[in-house]
Amino acid sequence: MPNVAITGAGSGLGKALALQYAKNGYNVFLLGRTDNKLHIVQHEIEATGGQAEIVLCDVRQEASVGIAFQQIGELDVFINNAGIGIFGPVEDYDINHIDETLDTNVKGSILTVQAALPLIKESKGRILTIISTAGLRGKVNESIYCASKFAVRGFTESLQKEWENKPYSITAVYMGGMNTPFWDNSTHVKDASGLKGPEVVAEQIFREDDGRKEIFVDR
Repeated sequence: MPNVAITGAGSGLGKALALQYAKNGYNVFLLGRTDNKLHIVQHEIEATGGQAEIVLCDVRQEASVGIAFQQIGELDVFINNAGIGIFGPVEDYDINHIDETLDTNVKGSILTVQAALPLIKESKGRILTIISTAGLRGKVNESIYCASKFAVRGFTESLQKEWENKPYSITAVYMGGMNTPFWDNSTHVKDASGLKGPEVVAEQIFREDDGRKEIFVDR
């Protein structure tokens, strides 16, 4: 049974990806900061005959990331999904908003990819980086979020060049807004119910997860 590790697996797209990969025969390592959310996902997976293990991990902390991936052992696919969004006019951001966004989205991506890489090299596996369309173009009231996602896009494209002739790969995944808890603490999207569900997005990502350079759910 192949192994997949997913950060931010307690809700939203991370949860949907965990359920999708479990349904298709993967043992899923659920990485995240909130134990009770991860347990809910684990129970859902096990209730349908799948396998899942919980690994507490704060992607912003090097020690936490290192310990998490030591617990995994073998890994075929790593999905770098954890991310946050803080929205509004640029003059409204304080240093805490900036630090939180960049530490989670940029630093977290780099730390987790570094930690996953030895396992991915061993299995000749795949890494998927969830970027969003905010990594393709600027958006109103999303300046810091877009800055972080442009950075992750550059990081991912650089690794594609570094690993061009390697037996392992990294894929950039782009999607628009989804009906997930991502928007719960934001007035940026007042009603997310009209957005596509994460289950549809997760299904497409799984279907196209074959080592290609890019997966476009939305452009």
